Amino acid sequence: MGLFSAIFGKTDNSQLSEAIKDGAFLVDVRTPDEFSAGSVKGAVNIPLDKVPMELPKFKGKKNIVVFCRSGNRSGQAKSILEQSGFQNVINGGTWEDVNQLVNE
Repeated sequence: MGLFSAIFGKTDNSQLSEAIKDGAFLVDVRTPDEFSAGSVKGAVNIPLDKVPMELPKFKGKKNIVVFCRSGNRSGQAKSILEQSGFQNVINGGTWEDVNQLVNE
């Protein structure tokens, strides 16, 4: 695990892949403009600054995968969700990484 991954809590691909195969709630935390330029099929867009106000959307989800452009904002989103009591949050890193796993 690299320093960046250690800091932002990016998970290993096997855990991420299993969560995706199991129907994880996929959340792109980039801006609406970034999201509209391309994202992961089936993902919802909840920008990082809106995550605290949108907590009800995360309730009852077996697994939550958050992702963004670089893994930075998704790391922050993971922290926000965990501080709000969610235990099942995975930082998927970049939307391209998550997209690749979704399309396997």
